[in-house]
Parts: sequence; structure tokens; C-alpha cells
Amino acid sequence: MGYKGQIAVVLLLFFLCDAFAQPRFKGQKVIAKHQQPAVLQYFEPRAGAQQTVTAQCTDSEVIVTISPDLLGIQKPVQPSDLSMGGCGVTSPAGAQPFVIEAPLQGCGSTVEVTVIVYTFTLDYNPSPIDGLPIVRTNPAVVQIECQYNRLHNVSSNALNPTWVPYTSTISAEDILSFSLVIMSSDWSGPSPSNTFFLGDLINLQASVDSTNHVPLRVFVDRCVATPGSNASILVWKRIAMVPLVYCRCFLDSKLTGSNSQFMSPRVAQSVMQFQLDAFRFYGLTTSSIFITCRLKVTLASANVDPLNKDCSYNSALSQWSSVDGNNAVCSCCDTSCANPPPFRRGSGAPKRRPRRASNITLKLLQFLNKLVPSFKRHDQDLWFPNAVLGL
Repeated sequence: MGYKGQIAVVLLLFFLCDAFAQPRFKGQKVIAKHQQPAVLQYFEPRAGAQQTVTAQCTDSEVIVTISPDLLGIQKPVQPSDLSMGGCGVTSPAGAQPFVIEAPLQGCGSTVEVTVIVYTFTLDYNPSPIDGLPIVRTNPAVVQIECQYNRLHNVSSNALNPTWVPYTSTISAEDILSFSLVIMSSDWSGPSPSNTFFLGDLINLQASVDSTNHVPLRVFVDRCVATPGSNASILVWKRIAMVPLVYCRCFLDSKLTGSNSQFMSPRVAQSVMQFQLDAFRFYGLTTSSIFITCRLKVTLASANVDPLNKDCSYNSALSQWSSVDGNNAVCSCCDTSCANPPPFRRGSGAPKRRPRRASNITLKLLQFLNKLVPSFKRHDQDLWFPNAVLGL
């Protein structure tokens, strides 16, 4: 290489070094002591008036509809980033808007029993853009509530109660419905006839409606026959009163040798069937006989004892027998059966005594003017009166 070639190489190196050298500044030179990276904070703009989430509450589920522009910033969200209590989008892939169908008692819902409000939480958690560790939206949370009128029940038990259901009132106040009915001869239903002759057995059925209660057992506590309707006054005055049942013992069969009896076994714990031998009052011209019975109940699971039993007297065997078994509980029928203790009084006592017993009166009509032909003599009819009992 010649001398000129060497000069050219030196000039080239000079220019290259000058190009990559530190820049020159005119004036004072500023040296940064600390170098810090810039921090950019992104804030989502406040959503406008557009509603991007709607909810429809049915009797079994909530249907949430979500706009792809959930945040209202023209940045569509991905359906895979949406969830509600762990439940994802249920609408078909590619369908818009997005839909989440969730059962009321699922998908992380909470319920307030007092006001029947189901609460859900819709979560949006953005995922990174494919291939890049960045996101352009912030997470979002939307609260969803389903409120229901208390007159409707959204559970599997169909129920439309009133504000104070009658059955609830009956159960709360411990009110029981007792009945005493004259039955047909075969016990198939109420008697179609109101006529009974002396010597007939009158079928009677006592019962209690135990609907909305635990199983109950009914007893005939006592029965009296009187010629008037006000049994309490007539018994107090000792006027033509005939005790039929006393302390749950059928005295009529023991005192008069009649066929009166309690029917055994029971057809149901809440039913007591018994038969009364027809009769009339001697020396009275009244056409009416009233039978007043006091019915009481206990729990069907309670043991049979002298206070809770119904006993009939078997004249052929000269012994008492209990309808519910354990004839030993009838031994007091020949002496004196104890009565329940009086209702407790005082500050600690209930304000009202529960209705566990009831008095019911049946009216039996006595037709003295019904005549039955007996025989004829000298072409003259001779008639003998025959007493008839009816309801």
C-alpha cells in the first residue's frame, strides 16, 4: 500500500470514532445521579350510561346477559375470563352477548331467608394477550341480586301461604277439632236414619282431627244422658241424670247389665267407636234425650295407664277390659280412678290452657206417639206404645 492509501485509512478511522463518540453539549454538562424507569398507571374510564350486564330472575335460576364491551371502553372481553361463583359462560361459542345461566341455589349464591334475596357475584379477570405478558383492562366485579315476593316459595316444596296461614294458627294455638257422630249399623258412615227402637244398639263414633299435629289418641272421658240440652245444670240439680261413662269406664254395662261397650280394636288411634244400648227415661213425658260426652286426647305414643284408657265391662266374664290392652289399668273402675292434676296457675303458667278436651252433646229424640199394632180382638185394634230413639 502506498503513502496515500495509508492516509485514507487513517481518515476513515477518525471519522468512525468521531461518529460513535459521546455527544458534545454546549453549555453546562448535566449528569444524572439516579436512573429510574418510568411508571405508567392506567385507570379505566367511568362507564357511561350503557348497561352492559342484565339479569333475569326466574323461579329456579338467574339468567345473566353480558355485553362483550363489559367495561364500556370499546375493549371486548373474552368469555373465558367471565365467571360467576365458578360457573362460566353457557351460551354457544361465538355467540354474543355472553350468557350465564345459574341455579338459584348454586354457583356460589348466598340467600337471605328473611327477605328471600339470592346474591351472586359476576367476576371478570382479564387474561394476558396471546404471546405478550400484558393486559389492557382491569378486573371487574358485578353484584347481582334476585329478590322474590314472600308470597311465593322458590324451593321444591310448592306452597302459597297467606301471611297468617290458618293451619299454622291452629297448630300454634293447639286447637283441636273433636266430633261425635251417630254411625250406621255397619260403621260405614253417618247413620242415614234418625230412628232407633228400644233394644237397638246405637253406634257412636268419637274422633279428633289430628291434621298438622303429631299422632293423637282420643278417649271418651265421660258421658251423661239428660232430658235437656244443658247437661251441666241438670247434673248440678240432680235432675234425671244417667251416668254412662265416667273416668273412661263404661258404667252403663256394669250398672244395668246392658250391651253397651267400647269397640276393640280401634280402627285408628284418633277414633273411638262405642255402642250404647237404647233406653228411655222412666216417668218422664219429654220427647228428647241428650247425651253429652267429654272427649280428651293424648299423644298416640303415650303409654296406656289409669288416666289414659277406655274400659268396657264384660258381664259374662265379670271383668273390665281395656280397648288398648293392659286390662290392669281398668282395676280402678270398681273403686275410684284418679283424675289428672289441676291446671297449674301462677306467673309461670301458660296464659291459655291448651284445648286437649271438648264437650259434645248429641240429641236423641224419643217418639212416644209411634204405635205398633200388636193383635186384634173382637175386630177392635189394640195398640201398645213403643218408645223410639232417634237423632
